[in-house]
Amino acid sequence: MSDLSSFPIHAKWPAHHPERLQLYSLPTPNGVKVSILLEEIGLAYEPHLVSFEANDQVSPEFLSLNPNNKIPAIIDPNGPDSKPLALFESGAILLYLAEKTGQCIPKDAAGRYETIQWVMWQMGGIGPMFGQLGFFHKFAGKEFEDKRPRDRYVDESKRLLGVLDKRLTGRNWIMGDDYTIADIATFPWVRNLIGFYGAGDLVGMQNFPQVSRVLAAFVARPAVVRGLTIPARG
Repeated sequence: MSDLSSFPIHAKWPAHHPERLQLYSLPTPNGVKVSILLEEIGLAYEPHLVSFEANDQVSPEFLSLNPNNKIPAIIDPNGPDSKPLALFESGAILLYLAEKTGQCIPKDAAGRYETIQWVMWQMGGIGPMFGQLGFFHKFAGKEFEDKRPRDRYVDESKRLLGVLDKRLTGRNWIMGDDYTIADIATFPWVRNLIGFYGAGDLVGMQNFPQVSRVLAAFVARPAVVRGLTIPARG
């Protein structure tokens, strides 16, 4: 039986199945990256809801796992050298789990690094830009008379969508025929841009048919359907 008692987060979110990977998350675009991958690879895990409404993300217990107070985070009781491993940052977690299981990442070195390249592209571009666009379009940014900040993120989001659309031309997925963590990193954010943020018309999604095509294939995957609702909101 795995012992996770040395992790302070265990006091707030006790593990009922300590032998399983522990996921601390919320079904946001970053959060569902990990639940979707876990559903795809079939690795046993136990999800814990980190409620923003309750400010769980700034609790001492959560900060002990992720000092940057962002979801998702994990503890793998069966980490390297059979020792527990705690990780935060969704991109790092995707890479770790893909390499741990040998799934959703190419086995050849060149393909592996190319996949990591596209994951980093999402982390440094798609996520921050779409998130800022959502703020200025849906939330407090609507109150700003000066639309230059919003338009800055609209233009950059369009540019990024153009990059993705070009990459997907003639391909089933970002890496070609193989579905990888690059897709799992990227398409929850595309879905959120159109759905939750309601910015599809603003960025002209009709001009990115390849993105729309692959997004439809992504959300139709059974593991994605399941992962999008994990952890279940209380």
